[in-house]
Amino acid sequence: MAVPARTCGASRPDPARTALRWPSRGSRLGPGARRPAAGPPRPLALLLPPLLLLPLLAAPGASAYSFPQQHTMQHWARRLEQEIDGVMRIFGGVQQLREIYKDNRNLFEVQENEPQKLVEKVAGDIESLLDRKVQALKRLADAAETFQKAHRWQDNIKEEDIVYYDAKADAELDDPESEDVERGSKASTLRLDFVEDSNFKNKVNYSYTAVQIPTDIYKGSTVILNELNWTEALENVFMENRRQDPTLLWQVFGSATGVTRYYPATPWRAPKKIDLYDVRRRPWYIQGASSPKDMVIIVDVSGSVSGLTLKLMKTSVCEMLDTLSDDDYVNVASFNEKAQPVSCFTHLVQANVRNKKVFKEAVQGMVAKGTTGYKAGFEYAFDQLQNPNITRANCNKMIMMFTDGGEDRVQDVFEKYNWPNRTVRVFTFSVGQHNYDVTPLQWMACTNKGYYFEIPSIGAIRINTQEYLDVLGRPMVLAGKEAKQVQWTNVYEDALGLGMVVTGTLPVFNLTQDGPGEKKNQLILGVMGIDVALNDIKRLTPNYTLGANGYVFAIDLNGYVLLHPNLKPQTTNFREPVTLDFLDAELEDENKEEIRRSMIDGNKGHKQIRTLVKSLDERYIDEVTRNYTWVPIRSTNYSLGLVLPPYSTFYLQANLSDQILQVKLPISKLKDFEFLLPSSFESEGHVFIAPREYCKDLNASDNNTEFLKNFIELMEKVTPDSKQCNNFLLHNLILDTGITQQLVERVWRDQDLNTYSLLAVFATTDGGITRVFPNKAAEDWTENPEPFNASFYRRSLDNHGYVFKPPQQDALLRPLELENDTVGILVSTAVELSLGGRTLRPAVVGVKLDLEAWAEKFKVLASNRTHQDQPQKQCGPNSHCEMDCEVNNEDLLCVLIDDGGFLVLSNQNHQWDQVGRFFSEVDANLMLALYNNSFYTRKESYDYQAACAPLPPGNLGAAPRGIFVPTIADFLNLAWWTSAAAWSLFQQLLYGLIYHSWFQADPAEAEGNPEVRESSCVMKQTQYYFGSVNASYNAIIDCGNCSRLFHAQRLINTNLLFVVAEKPLCSQCEAGRLLQKETHCPADGPEQCELVQRPRYRRGPHICFDYNATEDTSDCGRGASFPPSLGVLVSLQLLLLLGLPPRPQPQVHAHPSRRL
Repeated sequence: MAVPARTCGASRPDPARTALRWPSRGSRLGPGARRPAAGPPRPLALLLPPLLLLPLLAAPGASAYSFPQQHTMQHWARRLEQEIDGVMRIFGGVQQLREIYKDNRNLFEVQENEPQKLVEKVAGDIESLLDRKVQALKRLADAAETFQKAHRWQDNIKEEDIVYYDAKADAELDDPESEDVERGSKASTLRLDFVEDSNFKNKVNYSYTAVQIPTDIYKGSTVILNELNWTEALENVFMENRRQDPTLLWQVFGSATGVTRYYPATPWRAPKKIDLYDVRRRPWYIQGASSPKDMVIIVDVSGSVSGLTLKLMKTSVCEMLDTLSDDDYVNVASFNEKAQPVSCFTHLVQANVRNKKVFKEAVQGMVAKGTTGYKAGFEYAFDQLQNPNITRANCNKMIMMFTDGGEDRVQDVFEKYNWPNRTVRVFTFSVGQHNYDVTPLQWMACTNKGYYFEIPSIGAIRINTQEYLDVLGRPMVLAGKEAKQVQWTNVYEDALGLGMVVTGTLPVFNLTQDGPGEKKNQLILGVMGIDVALNDIKRLTPNYTLGANGYVFAIDLNGYVLLHPNLKPQTTNFREPVTLDFLDAELEDENKEEIRRSMIDGNKGHKQIRTLVKSLDERYIDEVTRNYTWVPIRSTNYSLGLVLPPYSTFYLQANLSDQILQVKLPISKLKDFEFLLPSSFESEGHVFIAPREYCKDLNASDNNTEFLKNFIELMEKVTPDSKQCNNFLLHNLILDTGITQQLVERVWRDQDLNTYSLLAVFATTDGGITRVFPNKAAEDWTENPEPFNASFYRRSLDNHGYVFKPPQQDALLRPLELENDTVGILVSTAVELSLGGRTLRPAVVGVKLDLEAWAEKFKVLASNRTHQDQPQKQCGPNSHCEMDCEVNNEDLLCVLIDDGGFLVLSNQNHQWDQVGRFFSEVDANLMLALYNNSFYTRKESYDYQAACAPLPPGNLGAAPRGIFVPTIADFLNLAWWTSAAAWSLFQQLLYGLIYHSWFQADPAEAEGNPEVRESSCVMKQTQYYFGSVNASYNAIIDCGNCSRLFHAQRLINTNLLFVVAEKPLCSQCEAGRLLQKETHCPADGPEQCELVQRPRYRRGPHICFDYNATEDTSDCGRGASFPPSLGVLVSLQLLLLLGLPPRPQPQVHAHPSRRL
């Protein structure tokens, strides 16, 4: 029977008969054929019935090729397995390396990692570290309260009376347009000399403190000058703290007036734009200044709120959101005749970074219409706060109302929901320039323990959206010592360049009284903070004894990681903390949810689990066994965990005494480390050493050759046993150098790599040695010299057998350059030792295959030839032959794909430069069929630490376009000059000269950080890995007359899938392409609106100060607008007429009740 030719465009067969007919190509399925899983309409791999597996005979007088039988392809698979195993046995040297380790058994000891003891020791060390900072904090807070109590207020204080180092002075002197330069106010500013200090990553002066004052606060005001006066005494306390604990980093006092005094002194990192840094908006200050909050923000969007007023409200709400931390809960609603949430959130949600971003985007969509209905807004807010069925902070409860004014006092609503206990504070904000009576707004705030604020223009937004914290701090101040509890923050980026830090905070209270018998002062003076760098905490954890896949992590009460190897934000914005949940740092599963909950609850525990892990290069997924052990860190809100794979229970520790070293190595080499010099590499291979901190004075370098030179230079000055060196690291490095050198001598040196088409052989060890042979192969070695950061090394430890790693294609998917014959495929496997019943994996060995040579070899091994020298078989007349991967490569596609779905080898020459690509980009139809038939499954996850290019300029700063621009007729109209519109515009222009960046969408730019080129974003990642199918079978990709047969089989003891398929002849059956590369999520990852319906478990702080019977609520707001003088206004008007922009005069922005 002749094999029918396959054609395109023929009519489709009856679906009911499809399973009973041969595909048009005459191909056949072998035994073990399998029906695909059900799914949505897409090309399906259908099974053919057993009766159709009978051999088809060729028509008389013609020769025909048929699709190979299953047993034929299984035979090819066995040949491939045998070839790979044979090469690895000869050149990999696994067995030989085991023998070398055993022969040198006297040079090392096998040590055990005891998880419980380890984690308890590290937790204790971290506790001791933080406790030293706590003692320093307490000394500072006590001293600050004493100094302020002894201070005498001076009404007539002048700038020249105060001498201090202005941290921004140097930058302002360099800026000829600076206000202070123009006004010549530098007489009171010290000029200091600085020395470089690597601990601070800055130039510092240990003899002085530095002061930073936000640009929108007039540093010459009486309030600020008195603040500078009494805080000067803190200088000596800062220095005494450093004397007692030289490891202290930044010590900071953040004042409620906005002044920041920190030690040691260093110049402020002045941005090119206006510096709007305000300590009162920093995460650590907010946490220390008040207890957690449940906040409902309601915004009046009635028809009278339009234009500039609505924009001021939108900006004010966004600024208000920035005063909230992860311990707070919030919702935002707009109201006119009725109230409705501005976003998809229907109840209070955690004020984390992603939720706040949703709010900020939703607020921009508010539109003014209808009439004002305070009742609807307040009823909605109270209902939100009284909802018992949601997670909340359960501490301070408050309503923040933004409006342009109104007459209704809604007393009936307050009587129903809030009186007489007044458990909910009400803060009212009169926004914009208007002629409404503000008495009702003041009354609402004063009768509900809140405060009334005015926001007439942009310049009043920041100050008046954060002053409410003073009111919330009253119960804390009145509680006295009970409230003096140190809290530790989330991880965040230090504003002075220290990197990732956590901060211990302690509130500082005003202990003064206005007179004998007067009530106790209830103002918070500020917050004292001491930074602890994450790197200092990491140094307390075991670095290299846990192996490449063991690690320590820590989380807080929110489940956010403090320590974790995957905590690596690519961009940081110092306005927000770095909040990466433990379940987002790893691949989430039920076991990890249980571990997380137990840690948050402060319990101890241990659990062995099977879980998925993502490879370091984020291309692969492995199912592994891990042991989790965890304990709480006492006196903190943190919990510490230790993760160990079973093979890292034991590790090697070199035992190299002087006598042993002298026997094993020549003394001259020991002294000079000549055995690591490149000159010795020619016959022993090239040695890369891991760039570890072997000694304190070792200079780091990203260039491994340079690092090696620095290492050798240092070793000429010190011995491996020097106290300034890490003996464990150095001795293990020496041991592994000798071990791998013996592997060269016993195995590699006598082998001809070219015979087996190998570019290189290599060995990599836990001790930090990577030896590549021959020496010239090092020129094209691209793997990380730190084994613990090399993806192939970590994957080899987690997998049994041989792990193939094709060259990784770049992001642009440019074809590989094959001309120089250096493109290779890495094959590696772990060396498992069993010593006295203790099993460990101290090394990985492997080979680098020549891609083109092995592609040719692959075709021969998957053919009907028994060896490469045998001539190809031809199918004669009147005969029937099976296709193979060599002779029939025009009709038959044969590939090896790894467990991540990446192409490793192909019989198609034009696909050789596509090796390393995700196979769906090579053959989308076939990859989809493999996925549908469960050869592959996939895991989708989100990278919350990614960096994306900023939005085009056209998308930023759109808000100012809505500002009213007067016409010439308006300027000439006297009535217009006296109108509220003109007054509002002038204030807008006056403040806008300084605060124009507030309307910009990029918060980093608004803070004046010119170095930010990328912004934080969320990327969706998809990794594929082998599914449940282990057996081989044939199947058909059904597409009418364009159907394709394929066969797939896993290669034993490898991470490879062998696939044989008919080549596609039609393009009409193109299927949807599976995606593997990262894709940008337009929103913040998975739909936030859905996630908040199932919030993750968390615990808030155990202390709450939201009520004190002695609180005096009479000070409840009298407005905070500071209009410029008449002369300034007239001058501004004239300058506007002339088209000349003036320099704005400084304005005093201080809380009306703030008097120190």
